[in-house]
Amino acid sequence: QRQNATDVTAALTRAAVPELADRQMTDLSGGQFQRVLLARALLGTPDILILDEATQGLDQPGAASFYRQIENVRRDMNLAVLMVSHDLHVVMAASDRVLCLNGHVCCEGTPDVVADAPEYRALFGSGTQGALALYRHDHDHGHDHNHGTH
Repeated sequence: QRQNATDVTAALTRAAVPELADRQMTDLSGGQFQRVLLARALLGTPDILILDEATQGLDQPGAASFYRQIENVRRDMNLAVLMVSHDLHVVMAASDRVLCLNGHVCCEGTPDVVADAPEYRALFGSGTQGALALYRHDHDHGHDHNHGTH
């Protein structure tokens, strides 16, 4: 169905690419293309957004930027996000609930519960929890930006 220009502009703005309204899809970079697909998914203000390896083909800064935009969209539109991803750092740092699949549901729960599950550790090793901890940062403390200066 044909979308009106106002709705299209709003969706592109939510995806942080309002300047792409008149561009052809074939002329877009990988990151721009993913954001236009995000905008298309947001038309009609859905209750749930389903992402299947949404950052495949993007470099690390591009993927990080895209995930930040997904978080903004989730917060601003108050919608649920179901994300399929092999990127354990993102899954474990940015999810409320995780299901680990290996032919069946191996384990599920909060990221902390899943990271401690024997089934998860059998798949990914016990070292992953330490690596993943680098990406979890709770702001329950201050940062001394003047450390070491007088």
